[in-house]
Amino acid sequence: MEIRRVVEMGDAVAAERLFDGAARPEATARFLHEEGHHLLVAYLDGKPVGMVSGVETTHPDKGTEMFLYELSVDPAHRRRGVGGSLVRALRELAQQRGCYGMWVGTEHDNAAALATYRAAGATDEEDFVSLTWSFRNGTATTETAR
Repeated sequence: MEIRRVVEMGDAVAAERLFDGAARPEATARFLHEEGHHLLVAYLDGKPVGMVSGVETTHPDKGTEMFLYELSVDPAHRRRGVGGSLVRALRELAQQRGCYGMWVGTEHDNAAALATYRAAGATDEEDFVSLTWSFRNGTATTETAR
């Protein structure tokens, strides 16, 4: 398995089956060209089998940390270390870029994600509440996850 940072539109589109939906050209171009946005893809025999995306966030009194935005592994390649390898690769990239830490959020019942993140060295945060704003369909709604 080889893990590479994707910087070209064609490589992102070739891995789009690992995304939740089709890669949108304008969003893909923006993501790939924004400083601090990272897309790593795992390849097996030249074919994309997993991906992880990360975004650096910086605050004046904290410095920069890496937010693990999304992790996906092709169903036929799960439970073979692909996800953990991708998370560790993003962690290494974050350390190389001077981030003081890395974080991710997931659902309490997502056992596979929790096991992958913990196996890659993540520790549980005691109390964490996620609040979101959705701006779809022209209306703002608030969702809470715990």
